[in-house]
Amino acid sequence: MLRSVSILLLSALVLPAQAKVDASQAARLGQDLMPLGGERSGNASGTIPAWDGGLTTPPPGYQVGMHHPDPFADDQLLYRVDAGNLVQHEQQLPFGLKALLEQYPDFYLKVFPTRRSAAAPQRIYDATRFNALHAELISGGNGVQGVASGVPFPIPQNGQEAIWNHIMRYRGDQISMVTNQAAVLANGSYNLLKLERDVYFLYGRDGVTPQDLDNTLFYYKYKVVAPAKLAGSALVVQETIDQVLAIRKAWRFNRGERRVRRLPMLAYDTLQPDTNGMATADQVDSYNGAPDRYEWTLQGKREMLVPYNSYALHQQGVPYADILLGKHLNPELLRYELHRVWVVEAELRKGFSHPYGKRRFYLDEDSWQILAVDLYDRAGKLIGLQEAHSISYYEVPMFGSTLEAIYDLKGGRYFVDGLDNNEPIYDFNANLSPRDFTPQALRREGK
Repeated sequence: MLRSVSILLLSALVLPAQAKVDASQAARLGQDLMPLGGERSGNASGTIPAWDGGLTTPPPGYQVGMHHPDPFADDQLLYRVDAGNLVQHEQQLPFGLKALLEQYPDFYLKVFPTRRSAAAPQRIYDATRFNALHAELISGGNGVQGVASGVPFPIPQNGQEAIWNHIMRYRGDQISMVTNQAAVLANGSYNLLKLERDVYFLYGRDGVTPQDLDNTLFYYKYKVVAPAKLAGSALVVQETIDQVLAIRKAWRFNRGERRVRRLPMLAYDTLQPDTNGMATADQVDSYNGAPDRYEWTLQGKREMLVPYNSYALHQQGVPYADILLGKHLNPELLRYELHRVWVVEAELRKGFSHPYGKRRFYLDEDSWQILAVDLYDRAGKLIGLQEAHSISYYEVPMFGSTLEAIYDLKGGRYFVDGLDNNEPIYDFNANLSPRDFTPQALRREGK
């Protein structure tokens, strides 16, 4: 770690700030490009429609606090993709998803009409237009300056800019939620871990300036509430923007010890607890943290079948046993659509360690949410798939995941996070402040 910090601090002294587009390019936002940078028009064949503002009006009968009713419940299935007809569709599949279909003949994709439902508040659109002219990569691409809200690089020039768009996309101002995670083992067994989670976003908050950020992206806290033997353990994270300049600060309250401890490292390839070794720290939210261990390449945009508008998977009352099948999620509850995505490839740099030697990310052009990730080992072999099953939270509005899955293709097992069907729905108006995310607050909560 010290070696990598030294190298990157040295590079920051010799590399100029990067990015910005000229005024003529920025003027495309809100014209032929939608406000966050996606192409406003549909495709030539009509299988992808034009973006018309996204989903900002809840369906009839919706009230805040409900699990989000499916606004597209009446859509008719277009076709199924399975092992039998895979060759007809493989050009539109992430490599990991293709491998999943090949490995499990009982798995299939239900493909529905494309609904470009992603939307954000107008102030996020306005900030994004500003960012196109002012945002800059600094510290060798490990930080961003000149922005306080919105997508920093809506017209990306390289892979680093694209991944920063995902990291800094709008996810609301604050969220309180109760979700479950599960590591489904090769024999189909699993245990649910229930977590109370709070997030307070500083970046993207109305009225915040770049100076107010002080290198802070957001604050995060979770507390284990079940099973009983683990209940009471808790974690607080203060997420920095440039994590090479200042690593994220994290403290954990251990119920058994009854004390708060500072975690020396919670990043990169550190394994997440209670995931049976299937999830690294930087896989939370599909990708997070410093990009310094990888070389990033923007490979362009493609039309791909990806999880989208996953409201059936999100509906209230669905038993978790109906979602978690032995080797994979229940395909009857999954929805896939054809969308244009940015493809970004990350190759592990020499001298750095990580179990993933290469990752290929598929980022939604309308929201910058990562929808799928191909996972390769250090020998270049495809070993996994990560997916974010996402919906439009139309009451905010914002587009983000409702359930994330990581498939270990070699081990025949998978990990899921975000099971919320039988819990209170997310509260985007929770009464939170930065004072709730300190080691002192963690200690008080533990007591």
